[in-house]
Formats: sequence, structure tokens, C-alpha cells
Amino acid sequence: MGIAWSMYTESYPPRSKFNVEDIPDLSGKVVIVTGGNTGIGKETAKALLLHNAKVYIGARSPEKAEEAIQDLKEQTGKEAFFLKLDLADLKSVKSGAEEYLSKEKELHILFNNAGVMVPPLDMLTTQGYDLQFGTNVLGHFYFTKLLLPILVSTAKASPSGNVRVVNTSSSASRVGKINFNTFKDSPARRKLSPTALYGQSKLGNVIFSNELARRYGDQGIISSSLNPGNIVTNLMRHLPNFVRKIVEFGIHPVTKGALTQLWAGTSDEGLKMNGKYLIPWARYGPQNPLGLDEALAKELWTWLDEQVQAV
Repeated sequence: MGIAWSMYTESYPPRSKFNVEDIPDLSGKVVIVTGGNTGIGKETAKALLLHNAKVYIGARSPEKAEEAIQDLKEQTGKEAFFLKLDLADLKSVKSGAEEYLSKEKELHILFNNAGVMVPPLDMLTTQGYDLQFGTNVLGHFYFTKLLLPILVSTAKASPSGNVRVVNTSSSASRVGKINFNTFKDSPARRKLSPTALYGQSKLGNVIFSNELARRYGDQGIISSSLNPGNIVTNLMRHLPNFVRKIVEFGIHPVTKGALTQLWAGTSDEGLKMNGKYLIPWARYGPQNPLGLDEALAKELWTWLDEQVQAV
């Protein structure tokens, strides 16, 4: 009853006390938004551009990214930059990070925003991982790992002594479980539904975020995770039509979906969010107890690190 009621209240949150207009001037700040070409990521990029940040949009498709960049330029008068990044391919993740490091000396905010939701069970990453866990968790872990040196150096040079990593999770994390035998394709994985695998990946986002906070908080990295809310985006494209219609009954516009992660990434309050879990709109909320299991977090971090050693 507790989790169900909490998830219900997150679906119908009170009016936000934080708004896009509250974002401070971000001149001189360099930001990456993964999945910034569409949905919540694009709305996040728009707000950042309007407040003078230099924004890189991490996306798979150059064509879709350029279309989004042009649209954002028309809306904001500012131009974002394309960063080729396919989170479902670890080699692409590596090349994307290397490209960024070849162009920039600082990184103030990393929005690990991209994700996939309930794709067909036979869809895997390039390296054979479950598409949802491989994209949502492993891809973002590796991308963040490769950017840790620049994040730490930026934090040291920053007046606040901090940078921020904002990890987009979901209310599905509240009911997620972790089964290491299902991260790659296996009989155990095939027994789970795409919905269960989605919940697992979103819980993985929270566990990773919390462990990043523990490991690098003393080096100036503020890591938080969040449920952006039930939002109208292309993320739901794999849902059956009848399920999508049910979900859309209680859904909110994409402008709302960006609020909570913008709060984490840009506000003064965000400096207090290391290891926190946030809920719509721009509030602190309860998280899955597994997200606070430090032994599980260390085990997951070790597993993730092992997967990327030979890339």
C-alpha cells in the first residue's frame, strides 16, 4: 500500500515550486544531455540554452540530432552541439567520450537522461546485453566513467567546488529488482517481461547514482537520481496501444518532465542533493530500499566496471 500510494502521488504531484524561470544564468557552463534530441532531454536542453549554457546533445542519429538542434535554435536563438553517442554500443560510448574530451576542457553538468522503455524481448545491445539494462545503465556507467577525470578537474576549478551528474530514472525503479543473470541474454532473462526488465534498469540507475555519490562526493561530484514523472514522449513507442492509452490518461506534458532534473542540475538546492532521489515536481522522495543497499551497489559497480575493461 505504501509503495502503491507513493507512486500514485508521484503521478499526480502538487504544483512545482521550481520553474524554468528560476534557473540562474549558466554562462560559462558546459553541459551534456544524453538523449537531448527528443522528449525530456530536448526540453532540458532548451531550458539550458535559454539560460546561456553551452549544450552538447548526445544522440545516435546525426539527422535527428541536427533536426533537434535547428529546432532549438529557432526557439532559443542559441545553438547546441551534436555528440554522436549510441549508448547501446560500448565502442560508440567510448568514441563519444573521446570526441567530447578532444573539444572541451570542462564539464559542469552531465544529464544521463537517455533511455529505452519496454522494447521487444529479442532486442539486445551491440555487445549482447539486455537492451534496457545495457542502454540505461551500462552505457551511462561507461560514459560517466570515461568523463570522471574532466568532471573532477572541473569541480576543483569551480568556485562552488562541485559539478553535477543527474541520472534520469523512473517510478518503475520503486518496484524493480536486481538479477545479475538477466543483464545479458539468458534463459533467466527470457523468463522476465520487458516491463520487469525496465524496472530493473531504472533501479540500476538509482543504485549507480548512489554509488557514484559515495565514491566521488568528496571529489566534488554531486550525483542524484530522479523520477521525471509520467510524461508524453516517444519513450512509450514500444507499449501496446491499449496500454499506452491507459498510461496517457494520467500523463503530463514534456515541459513538466524536465523540471525535476533541471532543479537538480541548476539550482542552489542541487548542491545538497548528493545521493538523493527526487520526484515530480522538484521534490525529494522515497526510493527503493535496494537503492540504499551499499553491498549491492558495490557488487553492481564491480560488475559494470568489469564489462568495460576490454572495450
